[in-house]
Amino acid sequence: MAILILLVVVALLVGIPIGIYNRLVSARNGYKNAFAQIDVQLTRRYDLIPNLVETAKGYLAHERGTLEAVIAARNAAFAGLKSAAADPGNADAIKQLSSADGVLGGALGRLMAVVESYPDLKGNQTMSQLMEELTSTENRVSFARQAYNDAVLGYNNAREVFPNNMVAGSFGFTAATMLEIESAAKREAPAVKFS
Repeated sequence: MAILILLVVVALLVGIPIGIYNRLVSARNGYKNAFAQIDVQLTRRYDLIPNLVETAKGYLAHERGTLEAVIAARNAAFAGLKSAAADPGNADAIKQLSSADGVLGGALGRLMAVVESYPDLKGNQTMSQLMEELTSTENRVSFARQAYNDAVLGYNNAREVFPNNMVAGSFGFTAATMLEIESAAKREAPAVKFS
């Protein structure tokens, strides 16, 4: 009987940490998968921007600074995305991506303001399609960001509760960082109006 009790105690002492470890690994993989969805949507967004700028270039020859700012912001955001995608658990990479994406949003907003003052450009079918595609992509990015942040919240909660925090600390499960937008104005998708 004593041996049976000893075996049950040993099984619990070994089994509980193994179960906790496996749940933490699953939660970490969950937020990494959610970030992969952000990667897909942001890559799609970043791929649309050069086409948008190229279409606008013919109409906005004297707005070269605006176009160059959009491309520079796009390139910085794309580099930030690749850095974050390499390690979604790296808080600095996530913050850098958030900041670069915010700058890109501001540059796109300025471009949209310029586009509004050019009726021929607003009426261009290619431009209209690209703008519609960009707006659709912005919505997808928002949904992917929400799913990622939900997964990060679940992971962080799982690693912080007792007794999980002891296992998490022992095996190097560090906190994940949510992908946030820096200001309320940047939380909105760029407004696209062709009227």
